[in-house]
Amino acid sequence: MRMTDIQRCEIRPGRLVEWTLSPATLDIAAALPEDTRPPAYIQESHIRTARSVREDGLFVPTWLGAAFDIPGPVDLDVLQEALRAWTLRHETLRSGFRWSGESGDTMRRFTLDADAVALHREDVGDFPDATDLARHLQDRFDRVADALRWPNLIYTAVVRDDGVSVYMAFDHSNVDAYSIYRIPAEVGELYAAGAAGRTVPRPRVGSYVDFCQAERADADRIDGGHDIVGRWREFIRRCDGRLPSFPVDLGVRPGDPLPEQRLLREPLVDAADAAAFEAYCRPHGGSLVGVLAATALIVHEIGGEPVYRTVVPFHTRSRSQWTESVGWYVGGAPIEVPVDRAHDFPSALGTVRAELQANRRMSRMPIDRVLRLLGTDFRPTSPDLYSIVSYVDARGVPGADSWPDRTAYALLRVSYGDQVCAWVTRLPEGLWFASRYPDTDVAHKNLRLYVERLRDVVTGVARGDFGPPLTAR
Repeated sequence: MRMTDIQRCEIRPGRLVEWTLSPATLDIAAALPEDTRPPAYIQESHIRTARSVREDGLFVPTWLGAAFDIPGPVDLDVLQEALRAWTLRHETLRSGFRWSGESGDTMRRFTLDADAVALHREDVGDFPDATDLARHLQDRFDRVADALRWPNLIYTAVVRDDGVSVYMAFDHSNVDAYSIYRIPAEVGELYAAGAAGRTVPRPRVGSYVDFCQAERADADRIDGGHDIVGRWREFIRRCDGRLPSFPVDLGVRPGDPLPEQRLLREPLVDAADAAAFEAYCRPHGGSLVGVLAATALIVHEIGGEPVYRTVVPFHTRSRSQWTESVGWYVGGAPIEVPVDRAHDFPSALGTVRAELQANRRMSRMPIDRVLRLLGTDFRPTSPDLYSIVSYVDARGVPGADSWPDRTAYALLRVSYGDQVCAWVTRLPEGLWFASRYPDTDVAHKNLRLYVERLRDVVTGVARGDFGPPLTAR
């Protein structure tokens, strides 16, 4: 699925229908006792950050979503049951948090039983203009899929004679990109079965709520003297006491208000060049290593920093029971690439590979636990703790080959932030690039240059011609 925002996912006019959890379900949830399973550290950090930023007077939507078509005519009753059945597979979607304690600063979980979950359908009306429809959906998703409310999910369908376009949004606390990628095929399968009068056996899907409990228990066993904490301490010290930003000028100054962001998204290279790039990088660890090596050299070329420091996101779905589970299964590992010693792309590959081999295990320890143990006041003022460059090969996701025919997109909300978040995704049709970054002239110029140079490197490696020298200064 190509990653984009709601304005650029080929929305067409039609009649809008939406589903939220029913009033009866909300009444049951309000009376639920505490679920003793705690939030994941990443969930807690995300929700506390949202509250902190809101208290500073800024509303920063952070939802993720999915968009895809179901050819019609479509029976909305069958679609509603498909959406409900899919929701029941994933316990985190019927689990939320309340603030409690004397100071109102403790997060307590509550979780609905599956049989208490019902959806309420509302016919919103006709939208003859696609731009108005996209604006309405974004505003509605902002209000409902909000980190500081529950429930924070919403499902919609734009109904036409030839089928429906489904748009679903979730606060980030319950989903990651891989969770989103699986939605079109899973909901599509449930709808097709329901339309044919068949039932789909309920799969055994691991609960993200159980994962949160297990991961947190493991993280709470370490203390400030643990090796991982010490390595993070040294990494942050070398980043001048902060977590790393994208090391090029973004036109943002310390103390400035949190800037609005803009989106850059486009194809990077086609399938043939993506395959050839992967083949070249495979002996060194694959395309992830290649993208990071290229990035290290490019940001040095643009910004002049002698060492590229970043936090590399990795999934934490370490057991097969989590493979099909919806949740936020992401950790981060720090790496340092001394570009003044990695003189060209092949040597940068070797350096990145060695860093990832040495540090990847650190991604299994939640960084938010580490920051607490460091004793540093990291009161977040931005929804992003650090900048990222992520690489994901999505070709193995069920239904990936049909994404273009289904007009399937992974949706992200671009709102406010002072960091650069970039995603390179391997799709059947090639590599796709998406990034949100501060909306300044300087940042736009430098991100545009970064993408152009990244394309140059990938195509140069793929075609055996490195083109203009891309080496350390």
